[in-house]
Amino acid sequence: MKKIGVYSIVAVAFAAALIGGCKSKQKMPDGEKEIVVPCSGPDFFTTNKVFRANSIGESMDQVTSKKKALTNARNELAQAIQTTVKTVTDNYTNSTSMDKKEQLEQKFESLNREVVDQTLQGVRTICEKLVQTKDGNYKTYVAIELSADDLVKEYNNRLSQDDKLKVDYDYEKFKDTFNKEMDKMSSQRRGGN
Repeated sequence: MKKIGVYSIVAVAFAAALIGGCKSKQKMPDGEKEIVVPCSGPDFFTTNKVFRANSIGESMDQVTSKKKALTNARNELAQAIQTTVKTVTDNYTNSTSMDKKEQLEQKFESLNREVVDQTLQGVRTICEKLVQTKDGNYKTYVAIELSADDLVKEYNNRLSQDDKLKVDYDYEKFKDTFNKEMDKMSSQRRGGN
């Protein structure tokens, strides 16, 4: 009899866990409905391995809608990269105890735009959806990504070519600082921030 009671309790607990885990989507408040935007959401967030951005472009012309979406996404990606690299270079230069710290900061800042422009050529489209609106316009949803490793390698390439900075520049330290910043950004995204 005790075995049947224990099995019953376990079965009820298991069924309750299954029912709780299989809840349908949360009900939206009255008068509201969820909008699902193609090429967006957690699968398209920046991670510690890639920078990602998404955007929408709309036009009466199909090609123009795609160009708008890609241009907007590239601009968003460039801003995210510049912000991250600025943080990385600030942290990197602050962690160095060299006499030429100010010179290194200025060199990083001048290279920032140049490297971002160069590496944006390596952007890869990871999602693209084309729809036609009820007005007959075309709307393109797009998500793009750029490898964080490729970006670090490009910075290394540019910085190692500078004879004045070559002596003071430490690639492994820069890469470690960069990876820490990428990990921080990735964990903030997962945490909902």
